[in-house]
Amino acid sequence: MTGQSVSGARVSVIGAGKSGVAAAILLAGRGASVLLSELGSLGEDEIERLRQCGVGVESGGHSERALDVDFSVVSPGIPPSASAVKALEERGIQLYSEIEAASWFCRARIVGITGTDGKTTTATLVHDIAAAEGSLRGNRTWGVGNIGVPFSAMVGEMEEGDTAVVELSSYQLERCVTFRPDVSVLTNITPDHLGRYDGSMERYAAAKFRICMNQKEGDTLIYNADDSLLEEHFGGGAFPFRRVPFSLEEPPSGGVMHNGVFLRDGEIVVARDGGERRVARTDGFLKNSFRGRHNIYNALAAVAVSEALGIGDGVVRDGLGAFQGVRHRQQFVRRLGGADWINDSKATNVNAMRQALEAVEGKIVLIAGGRDKGNDYRPVLPLVAEKVELLLSIGESRALLAEAFKGVARIQEAASLEGAVSLARAAAGEGWTVLFSPGCASFDMFRNFEERGDYFMQCVNSLEE
Repeated sequence: MTGQSVSGARVSVIGAGKSGVAAAILLAGRGASVLLSELGSLGEDEIERLRQCGVGVESGGHSERALDVDFSVVSPGIPPSASAVKALEERGIQLYSEIEAASWFCRARIVGITGTDGKTTTATLVHDIAAAEGSLRGNRTWGVGNIGVPFSAMVGEMEEGDTAVVELSSYQLERCVTFRPDVSVLTNITPDHLGRYDGSMERYAAAKFRICMNQKEGDTLIYNADDSLLEEHFGGGAFPFRRVPFSLEEPPSGGVMHNGVFLRDGEIVVARDGGERRVARTDGFLKNSFRGRHNIYNALAAVAVSEALGIGDGVVRDGLGAFQGVRHRQQFVRRLGGADWINDSKATNVNAMRQALEAVEGKIVLIAGGRDKGNDYRPVLPLVAEKVELLLSIGESRALLAEAFKGVARIQEAASLEGAVSLARAAAGEGWTVLFSPGCASFDMFRNFEERGDYFMQCVNSLEE
């Protein structure tokens, strides 16, 4: 499918989330006959807005009309087991993701970023650096995708010379077919969303690897060489695209990396074609809400992308120095009674919780829990034993967490997030940190991790000195 062949096509979009709505409006605007089909309900104002954009709408179920189409776009939140998806597949209808559909119309160069953790921070940092460079050349930079703004909503405004920084989840990559970034990034792959993939890490990784499946000569893949799964897959063999590994370690041979970005004595070094140059010192940008080993990885990835895009080192250094981190990711909230309060609501898996625990110095009151995703908490037990003075468990998984960390740390179950904040206020001493790093999904109590993080900060900021 191409942008030129969309006109006149009969299309259904399954799911009326943000990306589904954006895809429906985009395709209708390009001449397709589009039906947006939603299993749940839609408000009258939203239905009227869509109809004004030329989009047909149905809610409360998927009709025969949604199945009798030339192709269908499936929203990322719709699981492969959904009845409408199964019915479309049985009829041999081609299914695409919203990312795939948007890419048909993209005139900007594309930086695609995926991974289990770090993709939002890396995408935001790359966006800020590229935007600073673009402002010098009169071009624009767009942050879209899983970061919160659908690719389809913005692609019509993108022009040649612009840069689209597209954050990608495995769900969004599943139904990409021709999507081809100029630069792709794999930050890491650790267990997450395995329920979607029948518990298989191989299937989860395969979805992530789709980010580079169409890349060719002249394109670049940037990957974390310290991730054993990524290094095993991309470290050897032949690929048509350029590979740029990044690592916290200097190459063990003692020689210069042929292509790569690494850390040497607290300084980020770029090596290419037998030469190397020093770009930035970590002590010049690690601070407050942007600190820790995992954020060095994010900075290495951003430097590698900048090198691939031809962005000057001075712009990169300024961008790193100005970066304040991402909301809800180890975000400093306030200091109260001598204790620091950190909002890490975006930590929806155990690996993200581990990164937060590693980044915090001193004694910790840890608030964790929510909707469990089949988590294995064993990898963080040593860190919890070493650093956590009190673990306050919340949400649906509070009893599960209490059992998982039994004998490792002092544990107390809290009936609500607000109650956990009150308990943490009473427990935290001078020089301690209260870390809200749930390690679980938010959907038991909140619509998303953003709402959860905002509520945590509201509770913390309401506490009196």
